[in-house]
Amino acid sequence: ATVTRVPTRGYPVVYGEMGGESGRTLSFYDHYDVQPPEPLELWESEPFVPTIRDGTFYARGVSDNKGNLVARLAAVDAYVRARGTLPVNVKFIFEGEEEIGSPNVGEFAETHQDLIQADACIWEAGYCDPLGRREIYLGVKGILYVELHAKKANVDLHSMWAAVVPGAAWHLVRALQSLKDDRDRVLIPGFYDTVQAPTDSDRAALDRMPFDEDARRQQLGLESFVNGLTGQALRERHVFQPTCNICGIETGYTGAGLKTVLPHEARAKIDFRLVPDQDPDDIFDRLVAHLDAQGFGDIGVRRLAAEHPARTATDNPFARLVAETVRDVYGRDPVIFPLAPGSGPMYALCQKFGIPAVSIGVGNENSRNHAPNENIHVSDYYKGIQHLAVIIDRFQSAG
Repeated sequence: ATVTRVPTRGYPVVYGEMGGESGRTLSFYDHYDVQPPEPLELWESEPFVPTIRDGTFYARGVSDNKGNLVARLAAVDAYVRARGTLPVNVKFIFEGEEEIGSPNVGEFAETHQDLIQADACIWEAGYCDPLGRREIYLGVKGILYVELHAKKANVDLHSMWAAVVPGAAWHLVRALQSLKDDRDRVLIPGFYDTVQAPTDSDRAALDRMPFDEDARRQQLGLESFVNGLTGQALRERHVFQPTCNICGIETGYTGAGLKTVLPHEARAKIDFRLVPDQDPDDIFDRLVAHLDAQGFGDIGVRRLAAEHPARTATDNPFARLVAETVRDVYGRDPVIFPLAPGSGPMYALCQKFGIPAVSIGVGNENSRNHAPNENIHVSDYYKGIQHLAVIIDRFQSAG
């Protein structure tokens, strides 16, 4: 391939392209960065020493995302070796900041629109369900990740002062409480104004999505899901509704034993998973305005990451092609997710420029992304390469 290392404000994008026999272009988006390996003591082998045990490949990043990245390269290589040339143009777009919110992908895409233009894109990853059926994702939720910072006194105090000195921890807790009601509905004015309702085809896809509620609840040690939801209502909320989640709170003393302290600072990290057509910039502005209106204007709000939601229609020709090739290669119908609950820079690279994107990959139902003993099955890896080669072969005449 013709390869270019494209600098960004952070880590570079590695871009490659190979010409084909037709004017159609298929791109591949993947990332070369990975999550930290901790906790190290839970790994059964060294996280950065690739290890195969009983037909399963273990290493940090093998599922998210390097197994998929190399499978793309292997599929193109195999096709060229077998046929001599590619039937379509191929582009590789590999970034190094996906795990920290892809802060520079949007600028890269705007600056290098000629590089990213394609007729369709294979997105970074995919898995299978517990029954072994491959999963296809037609979009991702957006994200807004913020840090709230409350500060009262200029130093931590003996807790005897709590009778007269306001505590930062209580102030932050009350601000957090103002964000959602006891039915888990977000209370920020206008938060739901642009949320799209699922279409009939979306609901049909939800009907076909497997979700063993009892097994999942037992696995998580839960008596019930939020608001006691079950069935289609549960799946619809999981896929098509936005969230407001507290990722962590830091304040005061939490070590062993006693320390009677009145914290003067408190911080919380929050993520909002957004759905079409919510705009993370708009949600950020609404969050700040809400806190101010509720008497928490003194709490600092720092934006750490923001990505737009994105999706490709279930009846898009490329989506149909990927589904058909799954049936032919794996011998079973895929499980189609109209929207993945996770996030990524799909909008910034694809839908913003009219490029349909479908996410597929070589992961399994227990690949343990971001966790110890991350893995893929070797058989899934080779089958995924075969699947990608079939997509390349048929893409010229698709849609």
